[in-house]
Amino acid sequence: MTLYSDGICPENHCVRLVLAEKGIHFDFQLIDPQNQPEDLFKLNPNNERLIFMDREVVLHDAQIIIEYLDERFPHPPLMPVDPVSRAHNRLCRYRIQRDLYNHVDILQRGSTKKTASARRKIRENLTSLVPVFIQKPYFMSDEYSLMDCYLIPLLWRLPIFGIELPRQAKPLHSYADRLFNREAFQTSLTKLEREMRA
Repeated sequence: MTLYSDGICPENHCVRLVLAEKGIHFDFQLIDPQNQPEDLFKLNPNNERLIFMDREVVLHDAQIIIEYLDERFPHPPLMPVDPVSRAHNRLCRYRIQRDLYNHVDILQRGSTKKTASARRKIRENLTSLVPVFIQKPYFMSDEYSLMDCYLIPLLWRLPIFGIELPRQAKPLHSYADRLFNREAFQTSLTKLEREMRA
């Protein structure tokens, strides 16, 4: 298995976190999306920042990759068993993508005016989630799942995005600190990611 990425995006980190949670050995290759090797470009004509290869399987989207990994390596399970809970898990990850990750893309590439708005929206959206972390030990769940794997890499990057959450977000900070200390999370960090909070 090989994971190709620019090594910066939180979605790449999410995939590495799932791989670490499942104890899967893989080859990690850093790439410059603007200057891909010719053989890799054939597998990635849309110039995606994330490419996962497992023999003949080539995947580009983080959501598809992490569900593929959870089905291919079912232990420990990171998705619920019943269809209703699985649909709920997917819906929550979709909302994380829409309400948070879309603004991260702006922070990484946008103008100063747009980045200020993106920071504000991320801060507001995360603050609105605080009650969730009072009710459950994990994100919308009693069990650690793909939702946590998807959210935590973004929370790790808040300082470098210049986002400071208000005082009432303490339950979210406690949740994040607890998950940052998981062995798999620490294993998933690259040198560059460790430096984000050095």
